[in-house]
Amino acid sequence: MKRKKVLLSQLKALNRISLGSILMKLSQFTMKNAKIVWVLTLFASALCHGQNSYTYLQPSEIGDGWKTNNLKSQQVDSTLIYKFFGQIYNTEHKMHSVLLVKNDQLILEEYFDGNSVAEPHDLRSTSKSIRSILMGIAIENGFIDDINDPISKYLHHPIPKKNLDQRKTAITIRHLLTMSSGLDCNDWDKKSKGQEDRVYKKKDWLQYTLDLPMVNDPGSVSNYCSMGVVLIAEIISQASGMTIDQFAEKYLFTPLGITNVSWGHTSDKEVIPSGKRLYMTPRDMAKIGQLILNEGMWNGKQLVPKRWIQEATTPKTKITGIDYGYLWWNIPFSVNGKVVVSKTATGNGGQYIMVIPEMDMVAVFTGGAYNSQEDKLPFAIVKDVFLKSFYINTID
Repeated sequence: MKRKKVLLSQLKALNRISLGSILMKLSQFTMKNAKIVWVLTLFASALCHGQNSYTYLQPSEIGDGWKTNNLKSQQVDSTLIYKFFGQIYNTEHKMHSVLLVKNDQLILEEYFDGNSVAEPHDLRSTSKSIRSILMGIAIENGFIDDINDPISKYLHHPIPKKNLDQRKTAITIRHLLTMSSGLDCNDWDKKSKGQEDRVYKKKDWLQYTLDLPMVNDPGSVSNYCSMGVVLIAEIISQASGMTIDQFAEKYLFTPLGITNVSWGHTSDKEVIPSGKRLYMTPRDMAKIGQLILNEGMWNGKQLVPKRWIQEATTPKTKITGIDYGYLWWNIPFSVNGKVVVSKTATGNGGQYIMVIPEMDMVAVFTGGAYNSQEDKLPFAIVKDVFLKSFYINTID
């Protein structure tokens, strides 16, 4: 009877959470209430229906730099975790992996739908947040002087040829990092000339983007703009003399022990290196999250300046009402009346790196729910499974 009351209480709490509004703002599609309810109903079903048959296994140490530990080592009430995974394995969903890191140790690792530990996953826009890290490295190594420099200082070719506007000379690297260039580039507006699907059809993405008309003064309005991040990658490339994949391998991936990684794109056209996305294993995604959590340090070495990590993950602007830093989201979760903030990298389909400093936690998800509201399910899992399970032992 007591357990039944607890579960009923959880369901009632689920109906009160503000997650729906967060997901609505994050989504690049119009989100109907029915869709929100559908996603959360799937989550509630996984928590509350039937007995679980979940067998937890401690993640294996495979020589990739991760220390692993047993969930029991955290002295946590794992009831919700067991209940959720016990049901989700028998529920239709589009998640591909779920990983949880606590206190610098990998303690939970589950794969679905034939996915495995060694299989790189298309990160989609999660790649943007990693480019932010690369910019910090480029500055530290002297390739970039200052993010307040105009992009023309480093982007020597191509140069704007159409829609010439004096305001274009004022676009800085900072504006690209905060998606406030002022260009007509908004992925969440199909009418925008710089909407990513439109640009993908063009022959020269860089020239087309630089030729977009200005619709706002630089720095005044932030709109989600993938092409601005392509410009960031090209700036790093031209400033360093290396393609973005070469730069990332030398300065980030090799120091992190990341070797099973590639760059690609779903476009059937030839794509320049700066326009490609990352394909990475969930374990290596977790390394990126741990790097953020440890403010640029990995295994005792400072790979990225601490000040850059702090700056990049601190809110600078808002996009659709959500706090946004330098290509990193700040997503609030309410747990037992207290708000904890996740420094989050997001990608279409359910690709997430969620870093929660206050809980010393990194959660990683991959999925195949492309262009679907099902890709928001991980937010509910973090809030009502992971955070609730660890809350008492972590926060006074």
